[in-house]
Amino acid sequence: MNELRIELADELASFKPTDELNGTVTWDLEQIPSSMELRLFWFTRGKGTEDVGVIKTIRFETPGFRDKKTFNFSLPDSPYSFSGKLISLIWALELIAEPSSQVARREIVVAPGGREIRLDSLPEHEKPKSFFGWKATRT
Repeated sequence: MNELRIELADELASFKPTDELNGTVTWDLEQIPSSMELRLFWFTRGKGTEDVGVIKTIRFETPGFRDKKTFNFSLPDSPYSFSGKLISLIWALELIAEPSSQVARREIVVAPGGREIRLDSLPEHEKPKSFFGWKATRT
């Protein structure tokens, strides 16, 4: 049985920009992987072109069948996790075993107060004018 797991020190998985993200990854595989990587990234989901931004990758050297490793990421100050009617931005961690392409994913929130920004619940004057360099347009 192949098993990959990502555990966070903060089990709520809610963080503020520039927080430290700490945790452990574990794997128990039937074959020795040629590589194990943990990636911190964000991606968009919704209408239109989907975007992805990989922030940092940790490569675990000489992985065995099973192991447990700690990790630490310093989160960037942006972009924020948000959800809207047409698009959402989601942060995640992925542990990837190659060459089998086994993957474990753990979604997290990175936003002020550690809470995802819900665009549909913000008053018009509080809605951001841009997200990670994109200009928000109102029609």
